[in-house]
Amino acid sequence: MNKVRCLIGFLFFNLVAIAQNEPKEVVEDFFKAFHAQDTTGLQQVCHDNISMQTVTNAVEGTRLKVETAEEFYKSIANIPDTVSFLEKIIDYKVQTDGNMAHVWTPYEFYVNNQLSHVGVNSFTMIKEPDGTWKIVHIIDTRRKN
Repeated sequence: MNKVRCLIGFLFFNLVAIAQNEPKEVVEDFFKAFHAQDTTGLQQVCHDNISMQTVTNAVEGTRLKVETAEEFYKSIANIPDTVSFLEKIIDYKVQTDGNMAHVWTPYEFYVNNQLSHVGVNSFTMIKEPDGTWKIVHIIDTRRKN
């Protein structure tokens, strides 16, 4: 009987551990760290070679902005305490194929409780040899509503 309990406990623990690093949860952890301005937490869910881009609509047409991870982390860390911000995720669409995943998240972005812009985030991830998912690419759209 003790062996059965140990086996059930072992299986339950492993299922919980696996569930804690699913692509959707990685994106949730990304936003927890983002809202806390926790650059260490962001780095834990992002791959060392992450690629970051933004698509914006400008008077002269569509523009693509490329940002390095270092620029992104620095910009998050330097948001003044007097500025509140919230990226409200509207939905999660998750697709996986083996060791690659894609998470699509429409959002609304608020600055000091005022809607600033809306858009969609697209996260691409890979599963590392240790079984954890890491974000390797983020591209988002931004448009005034």
